[in-house]
Amino acid sequence: MSTFRIAEAARLLGVSDDTIRRWIEHGLLPVTGARPTEIPGRALADRARELAAAPDPVGAPSSARNRFVGLVTRVQVDGLMAQVDLQSGPHRVVSLMSAEAARDLGIDVGSLAVAVVKATTVIIETPKGTQ
Repeated sequence: MSTFRIAEAARLLGVSDDTIRRWIEHGLLPVTGARPTEIPGRALADRARELAAAPDPVGAPSSARNRFVGLVTRVQVDGLMAQVDLQSGPHRVVSLMSAEAARDLGIDVGSLAVAVVKATTVIIETPKGTQ
């Protein structure tokens, strides 16, 4: 069974170490009893699914499953095209769109947005030594 230390769990869920500690304190995440404190990987996966199922702050209904809610961190317009960077937890998502679409959507640094990703291939990697 995989276990993760508090800092690793925080990084994986995109929250602070203090948030993980509060969740442990309130019984939302179990610990193994080992020192230093470790969280079972299965419990961390369950919590990740709970967070993913939480209501979307944007509230737009969609059939898409690969949705990243986050904050716009950069908008670069050059002629007819715009590059929009979105930070969703630990994930940086970059979108290229027409400058007109960026203007019509009112996209600006600091605004809330959702990136919807459609891909035909998903590659899974594991860290060395976990096989």
